[in-house]
Amino acid sequence: MSLQVEKLEKNMAKLTIEASAEDLEKAIEKVYQKQKKQINVPGFRKGKVPRQIVEKMYGKEVFYEDAANELIPDAYDKALSECEEDIVSSPRIEVTQIEAGKPFIFTATVALKPEVKLGKYKGVKIDKIDAEVTEEDVDAEINRERENNARTITVEDRPVKDGDLTTLDFEGFVDGVAFDGGKGENYPLTIGSGAFIPGFEEQLVGAKIGEEVEVKVTFPEDYQAENLKGKDAVFKCTVREIKEKELPEVDDEFASEVSEFDTLAEYREDVKKNLTEKKEKDAKNARESAAIKAVVDEAEMEIPEAMLETQQKQMVDEFAQRITMQGLSMEQYFQFTGMTYEKMVEQMKPQAEERIKSRLVLEAVASAENIEVTDEDYEQELKTMAEVYQMEADKIKELMGEREKKNIMQDIAVRKAAEFVAENAKESKK
Repeated sequence: MSLQVEKLEKNMAKLTIEASAEDLEKAIEKVYQKQKKQINVPGFRKGKVPRQIVEKMYGKEVFYEDAANELIPDAYDKALSECEEDIVSSPRIEVTQIEAGKPFIFTATVALKPEVKLGKYKGVKIDKIDAEVTEEDVDAEINRERENNARTITVEDRPVKDGDLTTLDFEGFVDGVAFDGGKGENYPLTIGSGAFIPGFEEQLVGAKIGEEVEVKVTFPEDYQAENLKGKDAVFKCTVREIKEKELPEVDDEFASEVSEFDTLAEYREDVKKNLTEKKEKDAKNARESAAIKAVVDEAEMEIPEAMLETQQKQMVDEFAQRITMQGLSMEQYFQFTGMTYEKMVEQMKPQAEERIKSRLVLEAVASAENIEVTDEDYEQELKTMAEVYQMEADKIKELMGEREKKNIMQDIAVRKAAEFVAENAKESKK
């Protein structure tokens, strides 16, 4: 495997990667062995057609595309390990030569880590952040606990009202014709949650159990399904079940049920203590974020578009993982919100840019201040990871290669740099 690097404008580069003719032949043979069971040629038993016969009938290039897909990931990873440039985006791949008996050549266009020109990063000015806990804050927290400990009661003697937890059957129609994805049975919906298309939930208020209600809505112009954009629709809905919350009284009994304390007064004091700790932690984080933003505003850098796009897609993937853990697929999320993948990627752009700039600036500060990451720092990080993943620290250490260790050490340096700029920031009253 050989690698050539060509620097391009705007922090981009083209990697030309060459694999040997022998590697290409191995990849073609591997693809043939995988696919031969599905190949039918008259005169041969299924799965017994010689490769030469297949290539004679369909052309030698019949296996080229799949062979390229076999070769590229491993060849690109090897090129990354050899490349001295700091690559910060997914590659845009283009095959430039694929022919049996010749080297396999492809290019990967990538973004390179941009240079950061730091401005002022010590003593930046930020607004003073209040961490005081009021009695109203305590009341709000206790009310949240009331909500968490509310009883859910099945209701049968009244229609749906705002805030009810309903179970719903529905089917959607456009111009009298049912459309794909518009049907659900025994679907849980909290009225007023805003989970469905605007205007949907409000029209269920007043519906009785077992009674069919027609809900009329208009799909957003940017809805992900082309055939539904801007269309008027009618959903035939039947409420199968209504439940409501019954909140407990706030008294000593309530305090003893939700805490280790016997009286409401003791419970309130503990709530205030915990809120104070949380507010102080939040204030510390807010102070840090404000200081980082101030340092970013003072710095200069040119973010490659490919780097930004990679970050945007990564953030959408992170969102998908979170909602999957909550039992909702991205397809369902798009269906119910009118969002699309493309629109979500675009909406992530400001956050992605902020995340990239913050990271780059903090890496630059860590370098400028010679911030050191010790072996003790690394060992402590592994212990923290072990607790999160419920694994032995030594086992996690075994799984760490040099690249992973380098990334962890860099993450620690970035955190130390964030603490540095926050500690050196100057607070002023709003």
